[in-house]
Amino acid sequence: MEQVTIWSRLGKGLNYTLLSLLAASCVIPFLYVISVSLTPIAEVIKKDGLVLIPSTITWTAYEEIMQGGRLFDAYQVTIFRVVVGTLLNMLFTVMMALPLSRKALPGRSGILMFIVFTMLFNGGMIPSYLIVKEVGLLNSEWALIIPGLVNAFYLMIVKSFFEQLPEAIDEAARIDGAGEISILFRIILPLSMPVIATIGLFYAVWHWNSYFDALLYINSPENQPVQLFLRQILLASVAISGDAAEAANAVNPVSVQMASVVVTTLPIVAVYPFIQKHFTKGVLVGSVKG
Repeated sequence: MEQVTIWSRLGKGLNYTLLSLLAASCVIPFLYVISVSLTPIAEVIKKDGLVLIPSTITWTAYEEIMQGGRLFDAYQVTIFRVVVGTLLNMLFTVMMALPLSRKALPGRSGILMFIVFTMLFNGGMIPSYLIVKEVGLLNSEWALIIPGLVNAFYLMIVKSFFEQLPEAIDEAARIDGAGEISILFRIILPLSMPVIATIGLFYAVWHWNSYFDALLYINSPENQPVQLFLRQILLASVAISGDAAEAANAVNPVSVQMASVVVTTLPIVAVYPFIQKHFTKGVLVGSVKG
């Protein structure tokens, strides 16, 4: 009995050690990013870039990013894209996934075939640009939202989740006099919160991180999202040159890069804990029931 207790303690100690190392491997990179963004360039050069706890804190990198107030304008564009884009993505995805989840839909197989085809092939960058140009969406925030209203892969996940819901629920609601819209918003969506939260998070993170479509469609500075703005800041940052005295007053491009990572990552990190429970439930959405 005593031998079992010893092995049990050793097993727990090994588990705690491995979990602690795993947690450290996740936390230390974030700590490094924050530290370098707050460290003067002279100290970064002196320590060969290996800075975990800075001896002196400077906000030069963040001042460089926020100079002129353009960061806040870019944030407004990004927030508009994330909020409005995610809502429209979920609306169109759900409105398309629900009828496709019903086997009685006429032409269902053909529609699904076309959807799967778009997951494998697409027109490419130039045709997409020409379409956006012809419909008059260039230099508009809507050019960042409308071309990607529905993601075919996410659509298939939501459709698979809806297929797992008992059709008897719909039939009972129709007998009580409920219409299709009422069934969707009062019955289907409340039962589908795990998949709604999960796919909504995927759409929101995609909108938040995207910059290449803005690089293609947005030319005016006032309509640039924060990712494109920070990209221009990085390209225009001051290179490390000169002696230590000059470097102490220069803007470290590495610190600017790390500050950009903090600025773009912090909002997602702040929002994630509030939807974590739904995200955990929705990890296996659309999977086959056992």
